[in-house]
Amino acid sequence: MLRVLSLFILLIAGIVIGPIVAGHQGYVLIQTDNYNVETSVTGLAIILVLAVVILFIIEWLLRRLMTAGSHTRRWFHGRKNHRARKHTRAALMKLAEGDYRQVEKLMARDARHADQPVVNYLLAAEAAQQRGDDIRSNQYLEHAAEAAEDDQLPVDITRVRIQLARHEDHAARHGVDRLLEMAPRHPEVLRLAEQAFTRTHGWQALLDILPAMRKTQIYDESRIQELERIAYSGLMDQIMENQGSEGLNSWWQGQSRKVRNDARLQVALAEHLILCNDHDTAQKIVVKSLKHHQDESLLLLLPRLKSGDPETLEKALRQQIKQHGATPLSNSTMGQLLMKRAEWQTASDYFRAALKQRPDAHDFAWLADVLDRLHKPEESAEMRREGLMLTLAPPAAAASVTPTPAAPLNKM
Repeated sequence: MLRVLSLFILLIAGIVIGPIVAGHQGYVLIQTDNYNVETSVTGLAIILVLAVVILFIIEWLLRRLMTAGSHTRRWFHGRKNHRARKHTRAALMKLAEGDYRQVEKLMARDARHADQPVVNYLLAAEAAQQRGDDIRSNQYLEHAAEAAEDDQLPVDITRVRIQLARHEDHAARHGVDRLLEMAPRHPEVLRLAEQAFTRTHGWQALLDILPAMRKTQIYDESRIQELERIAYSGLMDQIMENQGSEGLNSWWQGQSRKVRNDARLQVALAEHLILCNDHDTAQKIVVKSLKHHQDESLLLLLPRLKSGDPETLEKALRQQIKQHGATPLSNSTMGQLLMKRAEWQTASDYFRAALKQRPDAHDFAWLADVLDRLHKPEESAEMRREGLMLTLAPPAAAASVTPTPAAPLNKM
């Protein structure tokens, strides 16, 4: 605009100065009904220039008057934004201190003028929940939902997190189902889903999200495997309660080969079958698993089995010892199995071998019972005394005992 004005002024100046220099200013007559205006070309040019300048001045004044209100509004708005940022910074410091009352107060103040109003409302909601004020927490969530417009994912995640903190487990389960439809691989959604499914015993749903948890790597593999074991064990509980051992067997046969070959799940299934008093099926699973896995959980199940074929258990255990060597648990387990068959002398040998490897109060008690059967009351009393002293000893003192290798036992 300034360039156009400058060119216009130069043009008019040329028109004015040209005739003056030439000595011919010309004559201009403007005639109306009542007036006659006579002037020279130079005077007319000057009048036009002044008129243009006056028009520009008027336009500038009008523009200033019209924009004064918007400038004022921007000034007040900027002041509120600055104050909101100041309160947000102070709230974050209070959050680090754990002062949730101040966090809620500062986050909610001027939240509408903050850089991220949704974040302010959500943090205020969680702070109110920490204080136990459910009403305010819900109000902040509503404000956050209004401010978020189309991006409701952060609001829904915070709502489910608050519901879990309040132990509103079934409401959280409903919210998690919606979140999994919106963001099935979102790390926080998967964490919340794990909590909701575990609390509501949604074991199959928990199994369904484990592949996504592996891909997102929110937990290490050991934690994923533990969740898998918990989920399958929970499923077994439900099936056992509703269908008994027959339902468990039918369900187990329908699982994949990978699941059926998992030693942890075989142990869980055998435990459930023992609770169903189906010891024969449990023994088949344990014996088959012992052929392929070295797992102490399997050995712990052997004394609990009430089977009409104890020789099969002993054979499987001896094969385990032959392949992997004698351990305190394997020696102790063999002693317990032999006690059931009243083979007291051989049982005492295994218990002594286990105690040479590591002292254990239970093994002392079992050995004392065996010695009673062998009519050795003095030695039995000594074993009970040592077991009692071990039980009363501090954990550090008991752990300081150095295990010694077990002597090899003659096979029966």
